[in-house]
Amino acid sequence: MSQAVRALAHAFEAGAFAAKRAFCLRAEQLPFKDVDAEQSFRPDYLRLEQMGWPVVPRLEGGAYELGFVLLTKHKEENFANIARAWALLGAGGRLVSAGANDDGAASFEKHVGKAFGLADHLSKYHCRVFWFDKGERAPPAYWSRLATLQPVGDGSWQSQPGIFSWDRVDDGSALLAAHLPDDLAGTVADFGCGWGYLARRLLDRCPGITRLDMIDAEHRAIEAAQVNVPDPRAAFHWLDLLAEPAPSTYDVIVCNPPFHAGRAAQPALGQGFIEAAARALRPGGLFYMVANRGLPYEPLLKEHFASFETLADNNKFRVSRAIR
Repeated sequence: MSQAVRALAHAFEAGAFAAKRAFCLRAEQLPFKDVDAEQSFRPDYLRLEQMGWPVVPRLEGGAYELGFVLLTKHKEENFANIARAWALLGAGGRLVSAGANDDGAASFEKHVGKAFGLADHLSKYHCRVFWFDKGERAPPAYWSRLATLQPVGDGSWQSQPGIFSWDRVDDGSALLAAHLPDDLAGTVADFGCGWGYLARRLLDRCPGITRLDMIDAEHRAIEAAQVNVPDPRAAFHWLDLLAEPAPSTYDVIVCNPPFHAGRAAQPALGQGFIEAAARALRPGGLFYMVANRGLPYEPLLKEHFASFETLADNNKFRVSRAIR
């Protein structure tokens, strides 16, 4: 149980809200019953599902009496989730938000108070819990726009908060794309596809690709990728590659692996992607990866691949090609 959920439980015990039909966005297991959970991050979704919770990647409908939003460290995602939560509430419904002080919850509380007015708040376990009742004041238009797909980049792409580098092409992916050859062919996969930048670049440049599996653990990313990559050769998979097998065996895999969980860098996440790629490539298959150059991935490439080489190194990112 996270500190934010512990703080929510304290607010419940203090009488801030009564148990009613409720929902929770960015859900964790709560100490309440009758809660419809929304969790778009596959590992957390699977954990809730295994516990028997009613969980979906995106809630639809409305008229709930009570809602919970567990805040993340990303302000735009929190704005979007508050706007969506407001829409899910019935008239007079109560919306309760909780988040860690280290993730900026106190500052975000001020934004919500200014937008809606607060019924009350409390501070516990280095977290903030605050709530308001749905009245006539609607979310700011900017918050509501963030709750839907938004144009990014040159305008031909769409994305949304909750995805890595949601509002721009990140520098690592751009560097990797610049060093991918035009003659890649056969069955290809993008491990950790995000909103689809690398996959669309590949499909536009490589006519020899027969299928490209786009795989991500964040359902918001898959939603955006389906819009951004209309090529019929693309297939979309919401999977946790660290715990679930890849859909196929591949001739080529490209990857800009994640290495952050919460606020801390965790190189083991990227290591898991390298191992998953090694399992999913056919003998002689190619693995193209970009990663922060300081991460200790070269020994793992040496262990799992027949050979590897560095294609680019700009003192921030390193692009590697490995042969299975």
